Amino acid sequence: MTTLQRTNKEIFAEGLKAGIPIGIGYFAVSFSLGIIARDCGFNAFQGFLTSLTSYASAGQYVGFTLYGEAATLLQLIIMMIVTNARYLLMGVALNQKVREGTSLLHRIMIGLSITDEIFGVSIARPGYANPYFGLGCWISAMSMWSVGNALGIAVGNILPLRAVSALSVALYGMFLAVIIPPIKKDKAIGVAVAFSFAASYLAATIPDIQEISPGNRTILLTVIIAIAAAVIAPRKNEQPDIHMKEGGEQNET
Repeated sequence: MTTLQRTNKEIFAEGLKAGIPIGIGYFAVSFSLGIIARDCGFNAFQGFLTSLTSYASAGQYVGFTLYGEAATLLQLIIMMIVTNARYLLMGVALNQKVREGTSLLHRIMIGLSITDEIFGVSIARPGYANPYFGLGCWISAMSMWSVGNALGIAVGNILPLRAVSALSVALYGMFLAVIIPPIKKDKAIGVAVAFSFAASYLAATIPDIQEISPGNRTILLTVIIAIAAAVIAPRKNEQPDIHMKEGGEQNET
C-alpha cells in the first residue's frame, strides 16, 4: 500500500495557492455586487461582513435586493435556502471523498468552505478531501471577495457614472457565465431559463399577481419552475468517477 503523507501545513499552503486565481475573479464580481449593495442601503463594513459570512454571489445578490425591497426575515431565509440549495448537492458529492473516521470538526470545515469554484478544484483534486486544502482556498478567495465588496460600496460613490455602469455589467456577466455552459450541454436548461425570464416579466405585469411582494414572487417562481423542469425534463443519473489514492494524504493529528 502506497500512502502519500504530507503535513496539514503543506496542504493548507497548497489550498492558499489554488485559491488565488479564484479570488482574483471573485474580486471583480464582488466589486460590482458592492455597488448594488450600496444602492440597497449597506455600508462598507456591513458589505464586508456579509460577504465574509455568506459567500454566495447569487445568494448575496438576492439577499441585497430583497433587503432593499424591505422583504421580511422569513422571505430572506426561504430565498437563501432555495438559492443556495445546490451547495447541499455539492456537499454530498464531496462527502464521497472524505476519509472514513474524519472528525466532525473537519467535516464542518469542508462544508463551510464550499463555493462553486472551491468545490470544483476540491472535487478534481486526487486523493481524499482534506479540510486544510479547502480552508486555504477559502481564505485566499473569500478575503478578495469580501474586500472587493467593501470597495465597491465605498468607491462606488466616487467613480463616474459610466464607470459604475460598466462595472455593474460584470454581475450580469457572472450570471451568463453560470448559465451558458449548462445550456450548451442541455437544451432543456436553456428553455427553463428563457421561460423564467418570461414568467418573471409576466408576474410583474399581470394585475393580480403583481400585487404579491417581489420577494414572494421570486420564491414562488423559483420553486414552481424548478419542479416543472424536474418533472418535464428530469436529469439522468450520473455517477462521478472518483479516483482516490489508497491511504489518503491527510494527517489529522
